[in-house]
Amino acid sequence: MRVKICGLHPARDVQLCIDLGVDFLGFIFYAKSPRNVDLEEIKKLKKFSKLNSKFVAVTVNPSDEFIKSVVLGNFDYIQLHGSETKERVNEIKSTGLKIIKAIKIRDEKDIDSYKEYVNADIILFDTPGMEKSIEFPKNLISKLPKGERYALAGSISQSNIENIKKLGITFCDLSSNLETDAEIGYKDHQKIKKFINKVNEIKD
Repeated sequence: MRVKICGLHPARDVQLCIDLGVDFLGFIFYAKSPRNVDLEEIKKLKKFSKLNSKFVAVTVNPSDEFIKSVVLGNFDYIQLHGSETKERVNEIKSTGLKIIKAIKIRDEKDIDSYKEYVNADIILFDTPGMEKSIEFPKNLISKLPKGERYALAGSISQSNIENIKKLGITFCDLSSNLETDAEIGYKDHQKIKKFINKVNEIKD
């Protein structure tokens, strides 16, 4: 099971996630989000030895200037949550970045839209709520394509990851369920440790 944890803080959370072997560390660049990263904090990412972890810039319709000044040189992947076309994905990919394209799933007919993005390195199936932790409909999980290129987000937690794995999911993305109850956007390190321990327990 590959794991991506999103909404991380560059100073507080990175070393823990690297030490735990989290595959993808996501940092949000979206002004409306309580998890939005201060651009000054990005400089701190340079000091970490990433080992096998990858850094992901999570964006919505990013401009060329933003990609050039913030993403390139600091991140391995860029996650696209906006209305980016396959042509735009190609433009961004030509910079050398790897692409995670998020597909919002409301009902079964939305699933096939992933086929438009054959040029994306990873497809992330997400709920329309984005950061609002809406649970992904169980009846649709079984209809998603399976494999290492496909990730699932949507109210995943320590309590349901085993059942999600049984449905064939091998790559999960989570954020709010790993936060403290007191503050949105503030990661709870004990919850992260418990989740990764659970993932390691259920590995084949």
